[in-house]
Amino acid sequence: MQYKLLLFCLLICTNAFAQEFTPIYDEEDVPAYTLPPILVDIKGTAINSIEDWETYRRNEILEVIQNELFGKTPTNKYKVDHKTLESSTEAINGKAIRKQVRITFKRKGKVNYMDLLIYLPKQVEKPVPVFLGANFYGNHAIENDPEILLSESWMRNNEAFGITNHKATEKSRGGNDHRWPVEYIIDQGFGVATYYCGDIDPDVDDDFKNGIHALFKKNPEEDLAPDEWGTIAAWAWGLSRALDYFSSDPSIAEDKVAVIGHSRLGKAALCAGAYDERFAMVISNESGCGGAALSKRTYGETVERINSRFTHWFCDNYNQYNNNESNMPFDQHMLLALIAPRPIYVASAAGDQWADPTGEFLALKEASEVYALYQLDNLSDEKMPDIDSPILKGFTSYHIRAGKHDVTKYDWEQYIAYAKNHLK
Repeated sequence: MQYKLLLFCLLICTNAFAQEFTPIYDEEDVPAYTLPPILVDIKGTAINSIEDWETYRRNEILEVIQNELFGKTPTNKYKVDHKTLESSTEAINGKAIRKQVRITFKRKGKVNYMDLLIYLPKQVEKPVPVFLGANFYGNHAIENDPEILLSESWMRNNEAFGITNHKATEKSRGGNDHRWPVEYIIDQGFGVATYYCGDIDPDVDDDFKNGIHALFKKNPEEDLAPDEWGTIAAWAWGLSRALDYFSSDPSIAEDKVAVIGHSRLGKAALCAGAYDERFAMVISNESGCGGAALSKRTYGETVERINSRFTHWFCDNYNQYNNNESNMPFDQHMLLALIAPRPIYVASAAGDQWADPTGEFLALKEASEVYALYQLDNLSDEKMPDIDSPILKGFTSYHIRAGKHDVTKYDWEQYIAYAKNHLK
C-alpha cells in the first residue's frame, strides 16, 4: 500500500514538473553538445566526393530521418483522380488564372481528397515557376476571393478566423491573406499553389483514424508502427501529390517548384524537400524544433515539449529523445543537408525565440558543407547576421527579420528575389 502511494506521489510530481517547463533563452545556459558529422558515414569513413554522398551517405541520413523523426510514408498502391472544380481567367483584378482542382485518393473502398488552389499570372510566358505550400485555415483564408470554395474539412476552432464547431464559415474568407500576398507573387511572374493541411490529415491526435492515414491502415483501430509517418510527413506527402498533378498541367513548370512552409508547415516543407528530390527549392519560415533548428541546443522549444504537446506530428520513435537530445544520432543540420544541391532558404524572426533563430542559422551553416562538396556558393563562412540583413549566398541563404512568429511581406520579398536567381 505504501509503495502504491509513493508511486502515485511520484507520478503527480513528475507531471507537475513537466507542466512547469521553463525554456532556455540565454546562450550561456545552452548545454555543451556535439553534432553528428554529416560527411562521415556510419562506418566512420569520410565522404569526400559527390558520388559517395549521393550513393551512400545521403541514403544513410535519409533513413535515419525517416526512422527517427518524421516516419516512413507508405508504399502501398492507390488510385488518384484529378478534377477541376472551378477555373477563371479573370482572377486577381484580371491579372491571374485561378484553378481549383480536387485530387482524390482511393484505396480498398476508402476515399480521401485534397483541394488544390492555384493562381498563375496571365501575362507571362508559360510554363510558370510556382511556390507551393500547405495552409492552416483553408484555401478560402489565403485570399478574399468569393469564388474560392469554402473548406468542409475539420479545423481547430478559432473565433478570430470564423471557425466554429470545427468548420469554416463565410467569416473565414481572407482571414490569413497577409501570409499569402497572391497579387504581389503574381506581379513578380510566379504562380502560387496551396492546399489546406487538414484535407490530408487533421491537426489533432485522433489516433490517425481520419485523413490520409485511414486510407492505408487495415482498420481504424490499428496502431502505427514506431517508424511510420506522423502528421507532418502526411502533410509533406500531400505536397508531393500536388507536384504529381503539376506534371499534367502544361501551364506549370513542374521542374521549377519551390516548396514553402511556415512553422509546423515549414517542418512539412523541409520533410517534403528531403523525401522528394523533385522539388527545385525549399523554403523554411520559422520552422523551429523538429524543423530547421538544432535540437541538441535545447533552446526554446525542446523535443520533449513538442512531443508532449503535439503527439501526432512525428513518428513514435522520436519520443525516445524526450529530454534525451544528447543521444540523438542525428540533428536538423542533417535534415537540411538532404536538400543539397538544391537551393534552400531558412528564415527566422527576432521575436520568435521559441523557434531558436540561432539554432536555425547554425543548422544551415553546418549543412553548407555538403553544398561545398558540390562547389556551390554557401554561407559556411558567415556569422549570424544582423536583423533585416539577409545573407544571400548562392545555394544556402538565411535572414532574421524584426517581428514575431509570422510570414510577412518582407519574408516574401526575400523569397521572390531568391527564386528569381534560381527558378527563372
